[in-house]
Amino acid sequence: MSLKTPSASPDAVARPPEGGTSRLSPQALLRIPHGGLIVVLVLVCVFTALNADSFTTQQNLLNVLRQISVTAVIAAGLTLLMTAGGMDFSMGSNAAVTVSVGAVLLSDGHSTLVTVVLTLLLATLIGLVNGLVVTFTRVAPFVATLASAMLLDGVALLVLNGESITIGDKLFALGNSKLLGIPYLLIVAVLVLAVIGLAMRFTTFGRDAFAMGGNENVARLSGINVPARKLALYALAGALAGLAGLMLLSRLGAAAPNTGGLQTQLTAVAAVVIGGTSLAGGHGSIFGTVLGCVLLGVVANALNLLQVNSYYQYVVTGGVLLIAAVVNEFQRKSAPGH
Repeated sequence: MSLKTPSASPDAVARPPEGGTSRLSPQALLRIPHGGLIVVLVLVCVFTALNADSFTTQQNLLNVLRQISVTAVIAAGLTLLMTAGGMDFSMGSNAAVTVSVGAVLLSDGHSTLVTVVLTLLLATLIGLVNGLVVTFTRVAPFVATLASAMLLDGVALLVLNGESITIGDKLFALGNSKLLGIPYLLIVAVLVLAVIGLAMRFTTFGRDAFAMGGNENVARLSGINVPARKLALYALAGALAGLAGLMLLSRLGAAAPNTGGLQTQLTAVAAVVIGGTSLAGGHGSIFGTVLGCVLLGVVANALNLLQVNSYYQYVVTGGVLLIAAVVNEFQRKSAPGH
């Protein structure tokens, strides 16, 4: 009796060994989560490091992280909201109102604690009002919150009466101090991002957000209280916008016209979108949002260090963001199931 060893199939023979060069192909790279965005970020960092010696210094890197902290807090709330199929274009303007009202309260002699509580409550209320409009009037979130953004930008100007208001050394620690060499602003941003990320991955609230973004009618039929969830999401977005406003006020030490506003909002939206969160809802990633925020911060810092003419800075920034978004979309389509 003899035993025959079956010959290897042609497919088995043709298949390259694990660790072969096929793993280094562009197609394989695009299958890595956020691989395209990581490649763009690395290329920008390498190019800047080769052309600006100060880019890799500890002080510069900490400054970049401090500057993106405000955007990251807004982007965290926006990621969760967009995952649920919502949108709030007024978060940057909500932050502007927080900056203005907070500066006025502090300059009038109110305590820091009272100012923080009142401004956060105001910001949460603004977010809740947005949620009520979107949920019960059926106005498209984009339209409703864009109108709200314009209204809030005007309110911020009225509160300041077109003037700058300084707050002295109040909130100074939050905006300028460090813990073990790490800026407080960065610590706050990391905590917010971590909490939102864990909530999206491990809690019923987060799973409901994905379900609502995937199909709101199916989510409702499955027992999810969609109106209540929407109101909670918009209120949370408002609260985080208020927190971002306080962080911005502490970093600047003053409130001025056009601080925050729609430009800050557009930066946060860009970070979220190029990070892979779908505008249509049903898909979102805090890790991708973090990468988007870092890319934006690095590009802005690189343009300053390389002394690029201010007329070209928006052009360069927009180009980098467009490339990152296109690469990220190719990666999404190459993922299994697409």
